Amino acid sequence: MDHRLTLTQHLLREVEEETPGGGKVAAILAEVATACKEIRAQLAQVGLGPLAGMEGGINVQGEAVHKLDWFANRVFAQHFEGSGLLCTLISEEMEDIHHLDMDCARAEHMLCYDPMDGSSNLDVDGAVGTIFSIRPKATNADHGTPAEVFHPGTEQVAAGYVLYGPQCMLVYGVGGRVHGFTLDSAVGEFFLSHPDIGMPERGNEFSANLARLDGWDGAYQEFVRQVTEGLAGKRYSLRYIGALVADFHRVLLRGGVFFYPSDAKNPRGKLRLLYEAAPLAILAEWAGGAATDGATRILDLVPDGLHARTPLVIGSRLEVESIQSLMAEAARAPGAGPAIASKGA
Repeated sequence: MDHRLTLTQHLLREVEEETPGGGKVAAILAEVATACKEIRAQLAQVGLGPLAGMEGGINVQGEAVHKLDWFANRVFAQHFEGSGLLCTLISEEMEDIHHLDMDCARAEHMLCYDPMDGSSNLDVDGAVGTIFSIRPKATNADHGTPAEVFHPGTEQVAAGYVLYGPQCMLVYGVGGRVHGFTLDSAVGEFFLSHPDIGMPERGNEFSANLARLDGWDGAYQEFVRQVTEGLAGKRYSLRYIGALVADFHRVLLRGGVFFYPSDAKNPRGKLRLLYEAAPLAILAEWAGGAATDGATRILDLVPDGLHARTPLVIGSRLEVESIQSLMAEAARAPGAGPAIASKGA
């Protein structure tokens, strides 16, 4: 492995040269990386500067907003306005799409993104991240519309995330391959550190907010019982950070499963399909894992709104299949708890 291969070099070699229309996709990914480096710089000072603390407002999701949520959202808009790379921006922090009409004539793509995932962790110095997805725009469109993204996640051209942890890592996938890069702060550049990431077929950990366990479908309760009591062939460890991007990153590299089911408070699920579940789902599949809402493949779901939500089960193939099997068994026997899966299943 070439430890000093830069993200720019990698994009030129793996995306621009090897992917149809890859030059523009590579340019978008490079600009996303630059925007995230600017966000990372502010994160290093967030406890000391004007971006410390909550904004005091509520976003379109009905959630309290940290000042850095708004800052990160603005950074993306500023980096792409006038670039000619994108026609439309769709963000967790904006109720409607953000038109880049001056760029639509030459742009071929749209960007869906969560600019600051896990921002509730900021005040305790916890892990946060950015999630993004590149989709094609409608042919010959000169003005972005919401309907352009009401298509399944299989239409994503590329996807990725940045994890602002002890190390700042950028992971992107395009053309069926997933690669990870680590930021060298001394030179301000991302270098290839995790080429051709492959998710283990099975892991030793599961990730979920068990405080909500009583409100979940019995299949999830049964899965938790199996893995914590060793009924699935071994005991699993619980790991939960509370930032989707950080919990998924661990699963991507070490295997296991993350799940966030629906409940009475969130009957359609909590996580957003366009800029949270779908981007991570395509990364999971390209790395050899799987992602489902408990019954249906995430990438087959069609959003019915910009901020459509979904349950999410994502991770190693065998653990995801185990949960799906329990859900299917419960569906076949309404009112009866799912049977225990056979040992080692």
